[in-house]
Amino acid sequence: MSFLTIADTEADRLGRMVETGLEVKASPQDHRQALDGMSVGLFFQKQSLRTWVSCDIATIQLGAHPIVIRNDQTGLGSRETPADVGRVLGRYLDALGMRVFDHSDLTEIDAATAIPLINLLSDLEHPCQAVADMMTVADHLPLDEATITYVGDGNNVCHSLMLAAVKLGSAIRVVSPPGYEPDASVTEMASEIGDVTITSDLREGVAGTNVIYTDVWTSMGQEAEAELRRRHFAGYQITPALFEDADSEAIFMHCLPAHRGEEVSDEMMEHRRSMVFDQAENRLHSFKAVLLDELG
Repeated sequence: MSFLTIADTEADRLGRMVETGLEVKASPQDHRQALDGMSVGLFFQKQSLRTWVSCDIATIQLGAHPIVIRNDQTGLGSRETPADVGRVLGRYLDALGMRVFDHSDLTEIDAATAIPLINLLSDLEHPCQAVADMMTVADHLPLDEATITYVGDGNNVCHSLMLAAVKLGSAIRVVSPPGYEPDASVTEMASEIGDVTITSDLREGVAGTNVIYTDVWTSMGQEAEAELRRRHFAGYQITPALFEDADSEAIFMHCLPAHRGEEVSDEMMEHRRSMVFDQAENRLHSFKAVLLDELG
């Protein structure tokens, strides 16, 4: 079964991924050869640091062989149709992870191949990031007791986080400037499942929360909007002074890369309650959990 969106993932399955991720983090040696002899393709249409390295190492540590495929070698949608790429790779691989611009490419490939397809990031969602995010929260308090506040652009990371939070019992607040809220269909879906608040009031959003989470104001592909976005997001920076409005045991999260001095201050990145680099480490363990769910 493929893993393309949190929206299409049952809560029980998502919960198992988070639990498995925490288990392999605690006892990595127990799964060293779980996928011995298998091959996992890792396709990158967009730049990557954490996704590339964590997925590559996770695959190796589970005993499988990773094959990194760059788009300049493949020409997805130009040299070959997504469906033809998927049909070919499905003959070679046991699973395929893809980091792409257009989510429609993933759905076309998934329909054309029988192997599990894993969304490593698309314009719609970032589901593997959400598994790592919920692992990070679960390291600090029960998920069904957590209130998570996401501050920033209602982007793919926000979409997956919203849906993962409510499916696992957490409350989610999203704080965005007017015009930058998450997609209305995602908000509607999440609201039907659990406790969702959408607001432009930063103080309201962070008051008493257990987690403050932010992301860059300008994602890859939006560079032409960078100056406009800086103006619109002015006043939404996460700082230690703002963090004092959260719960006394709250944690700070950021999916990285961070633009220090824009969405987050340097002091907040280095704060004693910042879990940013634990969160980044959890990308390794969460991808193991996803692979074990798909192939184990």
